[in-house]
Amino acid sequence: MADAEAAFRRYEAVRARLPAARFPAAPVFARDLGEVADRWEGFVLDAYGVLNVGETPIPGAVARMAALRAQGKRLCVLTNAASYGRAEALAKYRRLGFDFTAEEVVSSRDVAMARIGALMPGAHWAAIAAAGDRFADVPGRAGDAVADPGLFDGADGVLFLSSQRWTAALQARLIAALARRPVPVVVANPDLVAPVEDGLSQEPGLFAHDLMDQVGVAVHWFGKPFGEGFADVCARMDMAPEQLAMVGDTLHTDVLGGRAAGMGAVLVADHGLFAGRDVRGYIARSGIVPDAVVATT
Repeated sequence: MADAEAAFRRYEAVRARLPAARFPAAPVFARDLGEVADRWEGFVLDAYGVLNVGETPIPGAVARMAALRAQGKRLCVLTNAASYGRAEALAKYRRLGFDFTAEEVVSSRDVAMARIGALMPGAHWAAIAAAGDRFADVPGRAGDAVADPGLFDGADGVLFLSSQRWTAALQARLIAALARRPVPVVVANPDLVAPVEDGLSQEPGLFAHDLMDQVGVAVHWFGKPFGEGFADVCARMDMAPEQLAMVGDTLHTDVLGGRAAGMGAVLVADHGLFAGRDVRGYIARSGIVPDAVVATT
């Protein structure tokens, strides 16, 4: 996925697979999150493009969180990073200087793990994961299908957690296996791309939509823009959706997901997917309209 324009076009191509939502007529434009903070009682924060880019905190983001707390605002991180669970995510944010507590972090991996046991009790999963993942949180049992692609031929389902080690050859291998023997695919990171220091990384959602295009496989999505993560956030915060705003860097995951869940939505324009681009054109082309657009957190 070369750039934001290519990612945007791909998101639009799979739009029918994403939740439906209602939007305001036009967004308010502001300098930073502080200028629109009075509109909501709490904020649900994406990580990439809002708090950090790769392993680098966004300038001023740590101070902004402190300022929001001083105003009495409630905070929760909702991240699609599924290479690790809440504990690892929390450790990363603290390493970057943020003071979130364990109750203020919801990982799409944790959202998925809380549900797939009921979806497929006792399943044997062929897991696509980061190096060193021990799968201790996976209901049933799981094996590393990147190291042993033969698992695709016998497992009860495919569990897509990370694309860090994924390749075109492995994608072709998986497509062939699913064509021969269709099994459910669980995707714990619906993102197509994510901003990193030197561009955009390709994420599990990109490959999962290709699977759907190629073999029509059944995909179960967990993470933004799908609803379970937002429901978990509201339960964790004990707040109604309309009291909250989702703050993120993408239209098709953060803004669409937040609005579909009944929340407000704030698009951060300068650090994530649309960095260096005029977001007005993308808003007009997609019809996905945030309540507010801010340059920075």
